[in-house]
Amino acid sequence: MTIAVTAHETIEHLDRAALSRDEIAARIARDIPAGSFVNLGIGQPTTVADHLDAGSGVVLHTENGMLGMGPAAHGDDVDPDLTNAGKVPVTELPGASYFHHADSFAMMRGGHLDVCVLGAFQVSEHGDLANWHTGAEDAIPAVGGAMDLAIGAKDVFVMMSLFAKDGGSKIVPTCTYPLTGLACVSRVYTEHAILLVGATGVTVVETFGISVDELQARMDVGLRRLEG
Repeated sequence: MTIAVTAHETIEHLDRAALSRDEIAARIARDIPAGSFVNLGIGQPTTVADHLDAGSGVVLHTENGMLGMGPAAHGDDVDPDLTNAGKVPVTELPGASYFHHADSFAMMRGGHLDVCVLGAFQVSEHGDLANWHTGAEDAIPAVGGAMDLAIGAKDVFVMMSLFAKDGGSKIVPTCTYPLTGLACVSRVYTEHAILLVGATGVTVVETFGISVDELQARMDVGLRRLEG
């Protein structure tokens, strides 16, 4: 499944601030097609679950063995035996099911997921993904199921900040960190922009609090606009 872009021209929202993490999560939730089977990666992507419309028919999958996961659990709803893959307490929706870890990975590797949402350290302009290790000697590698998801899901969305602590863009000509998957990412959602990546390079769908020209000045990859 290739998810179409509904916008016909690049939209620049110059009269507002950059998106918050919750706003990014809400936008991703809005863009997931109704009825999709979806995996949300550990970290920021798990917050997408809190913004899905209850009537959308989206079914959330967790690699630790659950279909039908609901939003994060709070207060009396917390069950220590009911968590997502990141060990965050979650709720279950009507019809939820549980299964062996190996069956969960078979779903991932078998192409049964429509969308996965992952975090990233770097994404190349052609959709290569690096999200499990920075290559630093003292860094703790944490690949988990990221490689299986990146290759197994029909569409891979990345949720991340656009710029690193040193000010450099995380969208790069070529990934310098260890790779998770090649040409697997289709969309990148950040606080400053929503971007398409792939064989034709980087296309800007929307910007928030910054213009395309201002973004281009801070990035080492060429940016294209959507044209109606």
